[in-house]
Amino acid sequence: MIKVGDTLPDATFTVMGENGPTTKTTADIFKGKKVVIFGVPGAFTPTCHGNHLPGYIDHADEIKAKGVSTIAVVSVNDVFVMAAWSKASHAEAIEFLADGSAAFTKAIGMSLDLTERGLGIRSQRFSMFVNDGVVQKVNLEENVGKADLTGATAMLAQL
Repeated sequence: MIKVGDTLPDATFTVMGENGPTTKTTADIFKGKKVVIFGVPGAFTPTCHGNHLPGYIDHADEIKAKGVSTIAVVSVNDVFVMAAWSKASHAEAIEFLADGSAAFTKAIGMSLDLTERGLGIRSQRFSMFVNDGVVQKVNLEENVGKADLTGATAMLAQL
């Protein structure tokens, strides 16, 4: 699992652009920037949609006031699901990163096998503060059904 002081691995995410799906690399997102990124098991799932994401939407201005340029959410979902989730959540302050094949999630050691629940490989619930691609803070939720250690208020306290 990735830890404080590690550099994020090279990875490519799919994002919804004005003209459809496009890609962004870890360098595009993190190079020279302070970024808060949080990972969720799935878009529209109860805790992710009802608790985790709303906290970051509600506290986006406070987080950005601490010098953070980007707040991003990553999930092992396709770009169309992530775009629909962004639109349904009115989450203009959050960047939605699709990790459809779980390449990034696996590379940082945050994959979670939920095959027995019919969900396949997903992401554990985590949050990180990253400065210029280097992990400064990393939090892993002990219970995937909660967003206490990885939520926006916990992250704010660490910035």
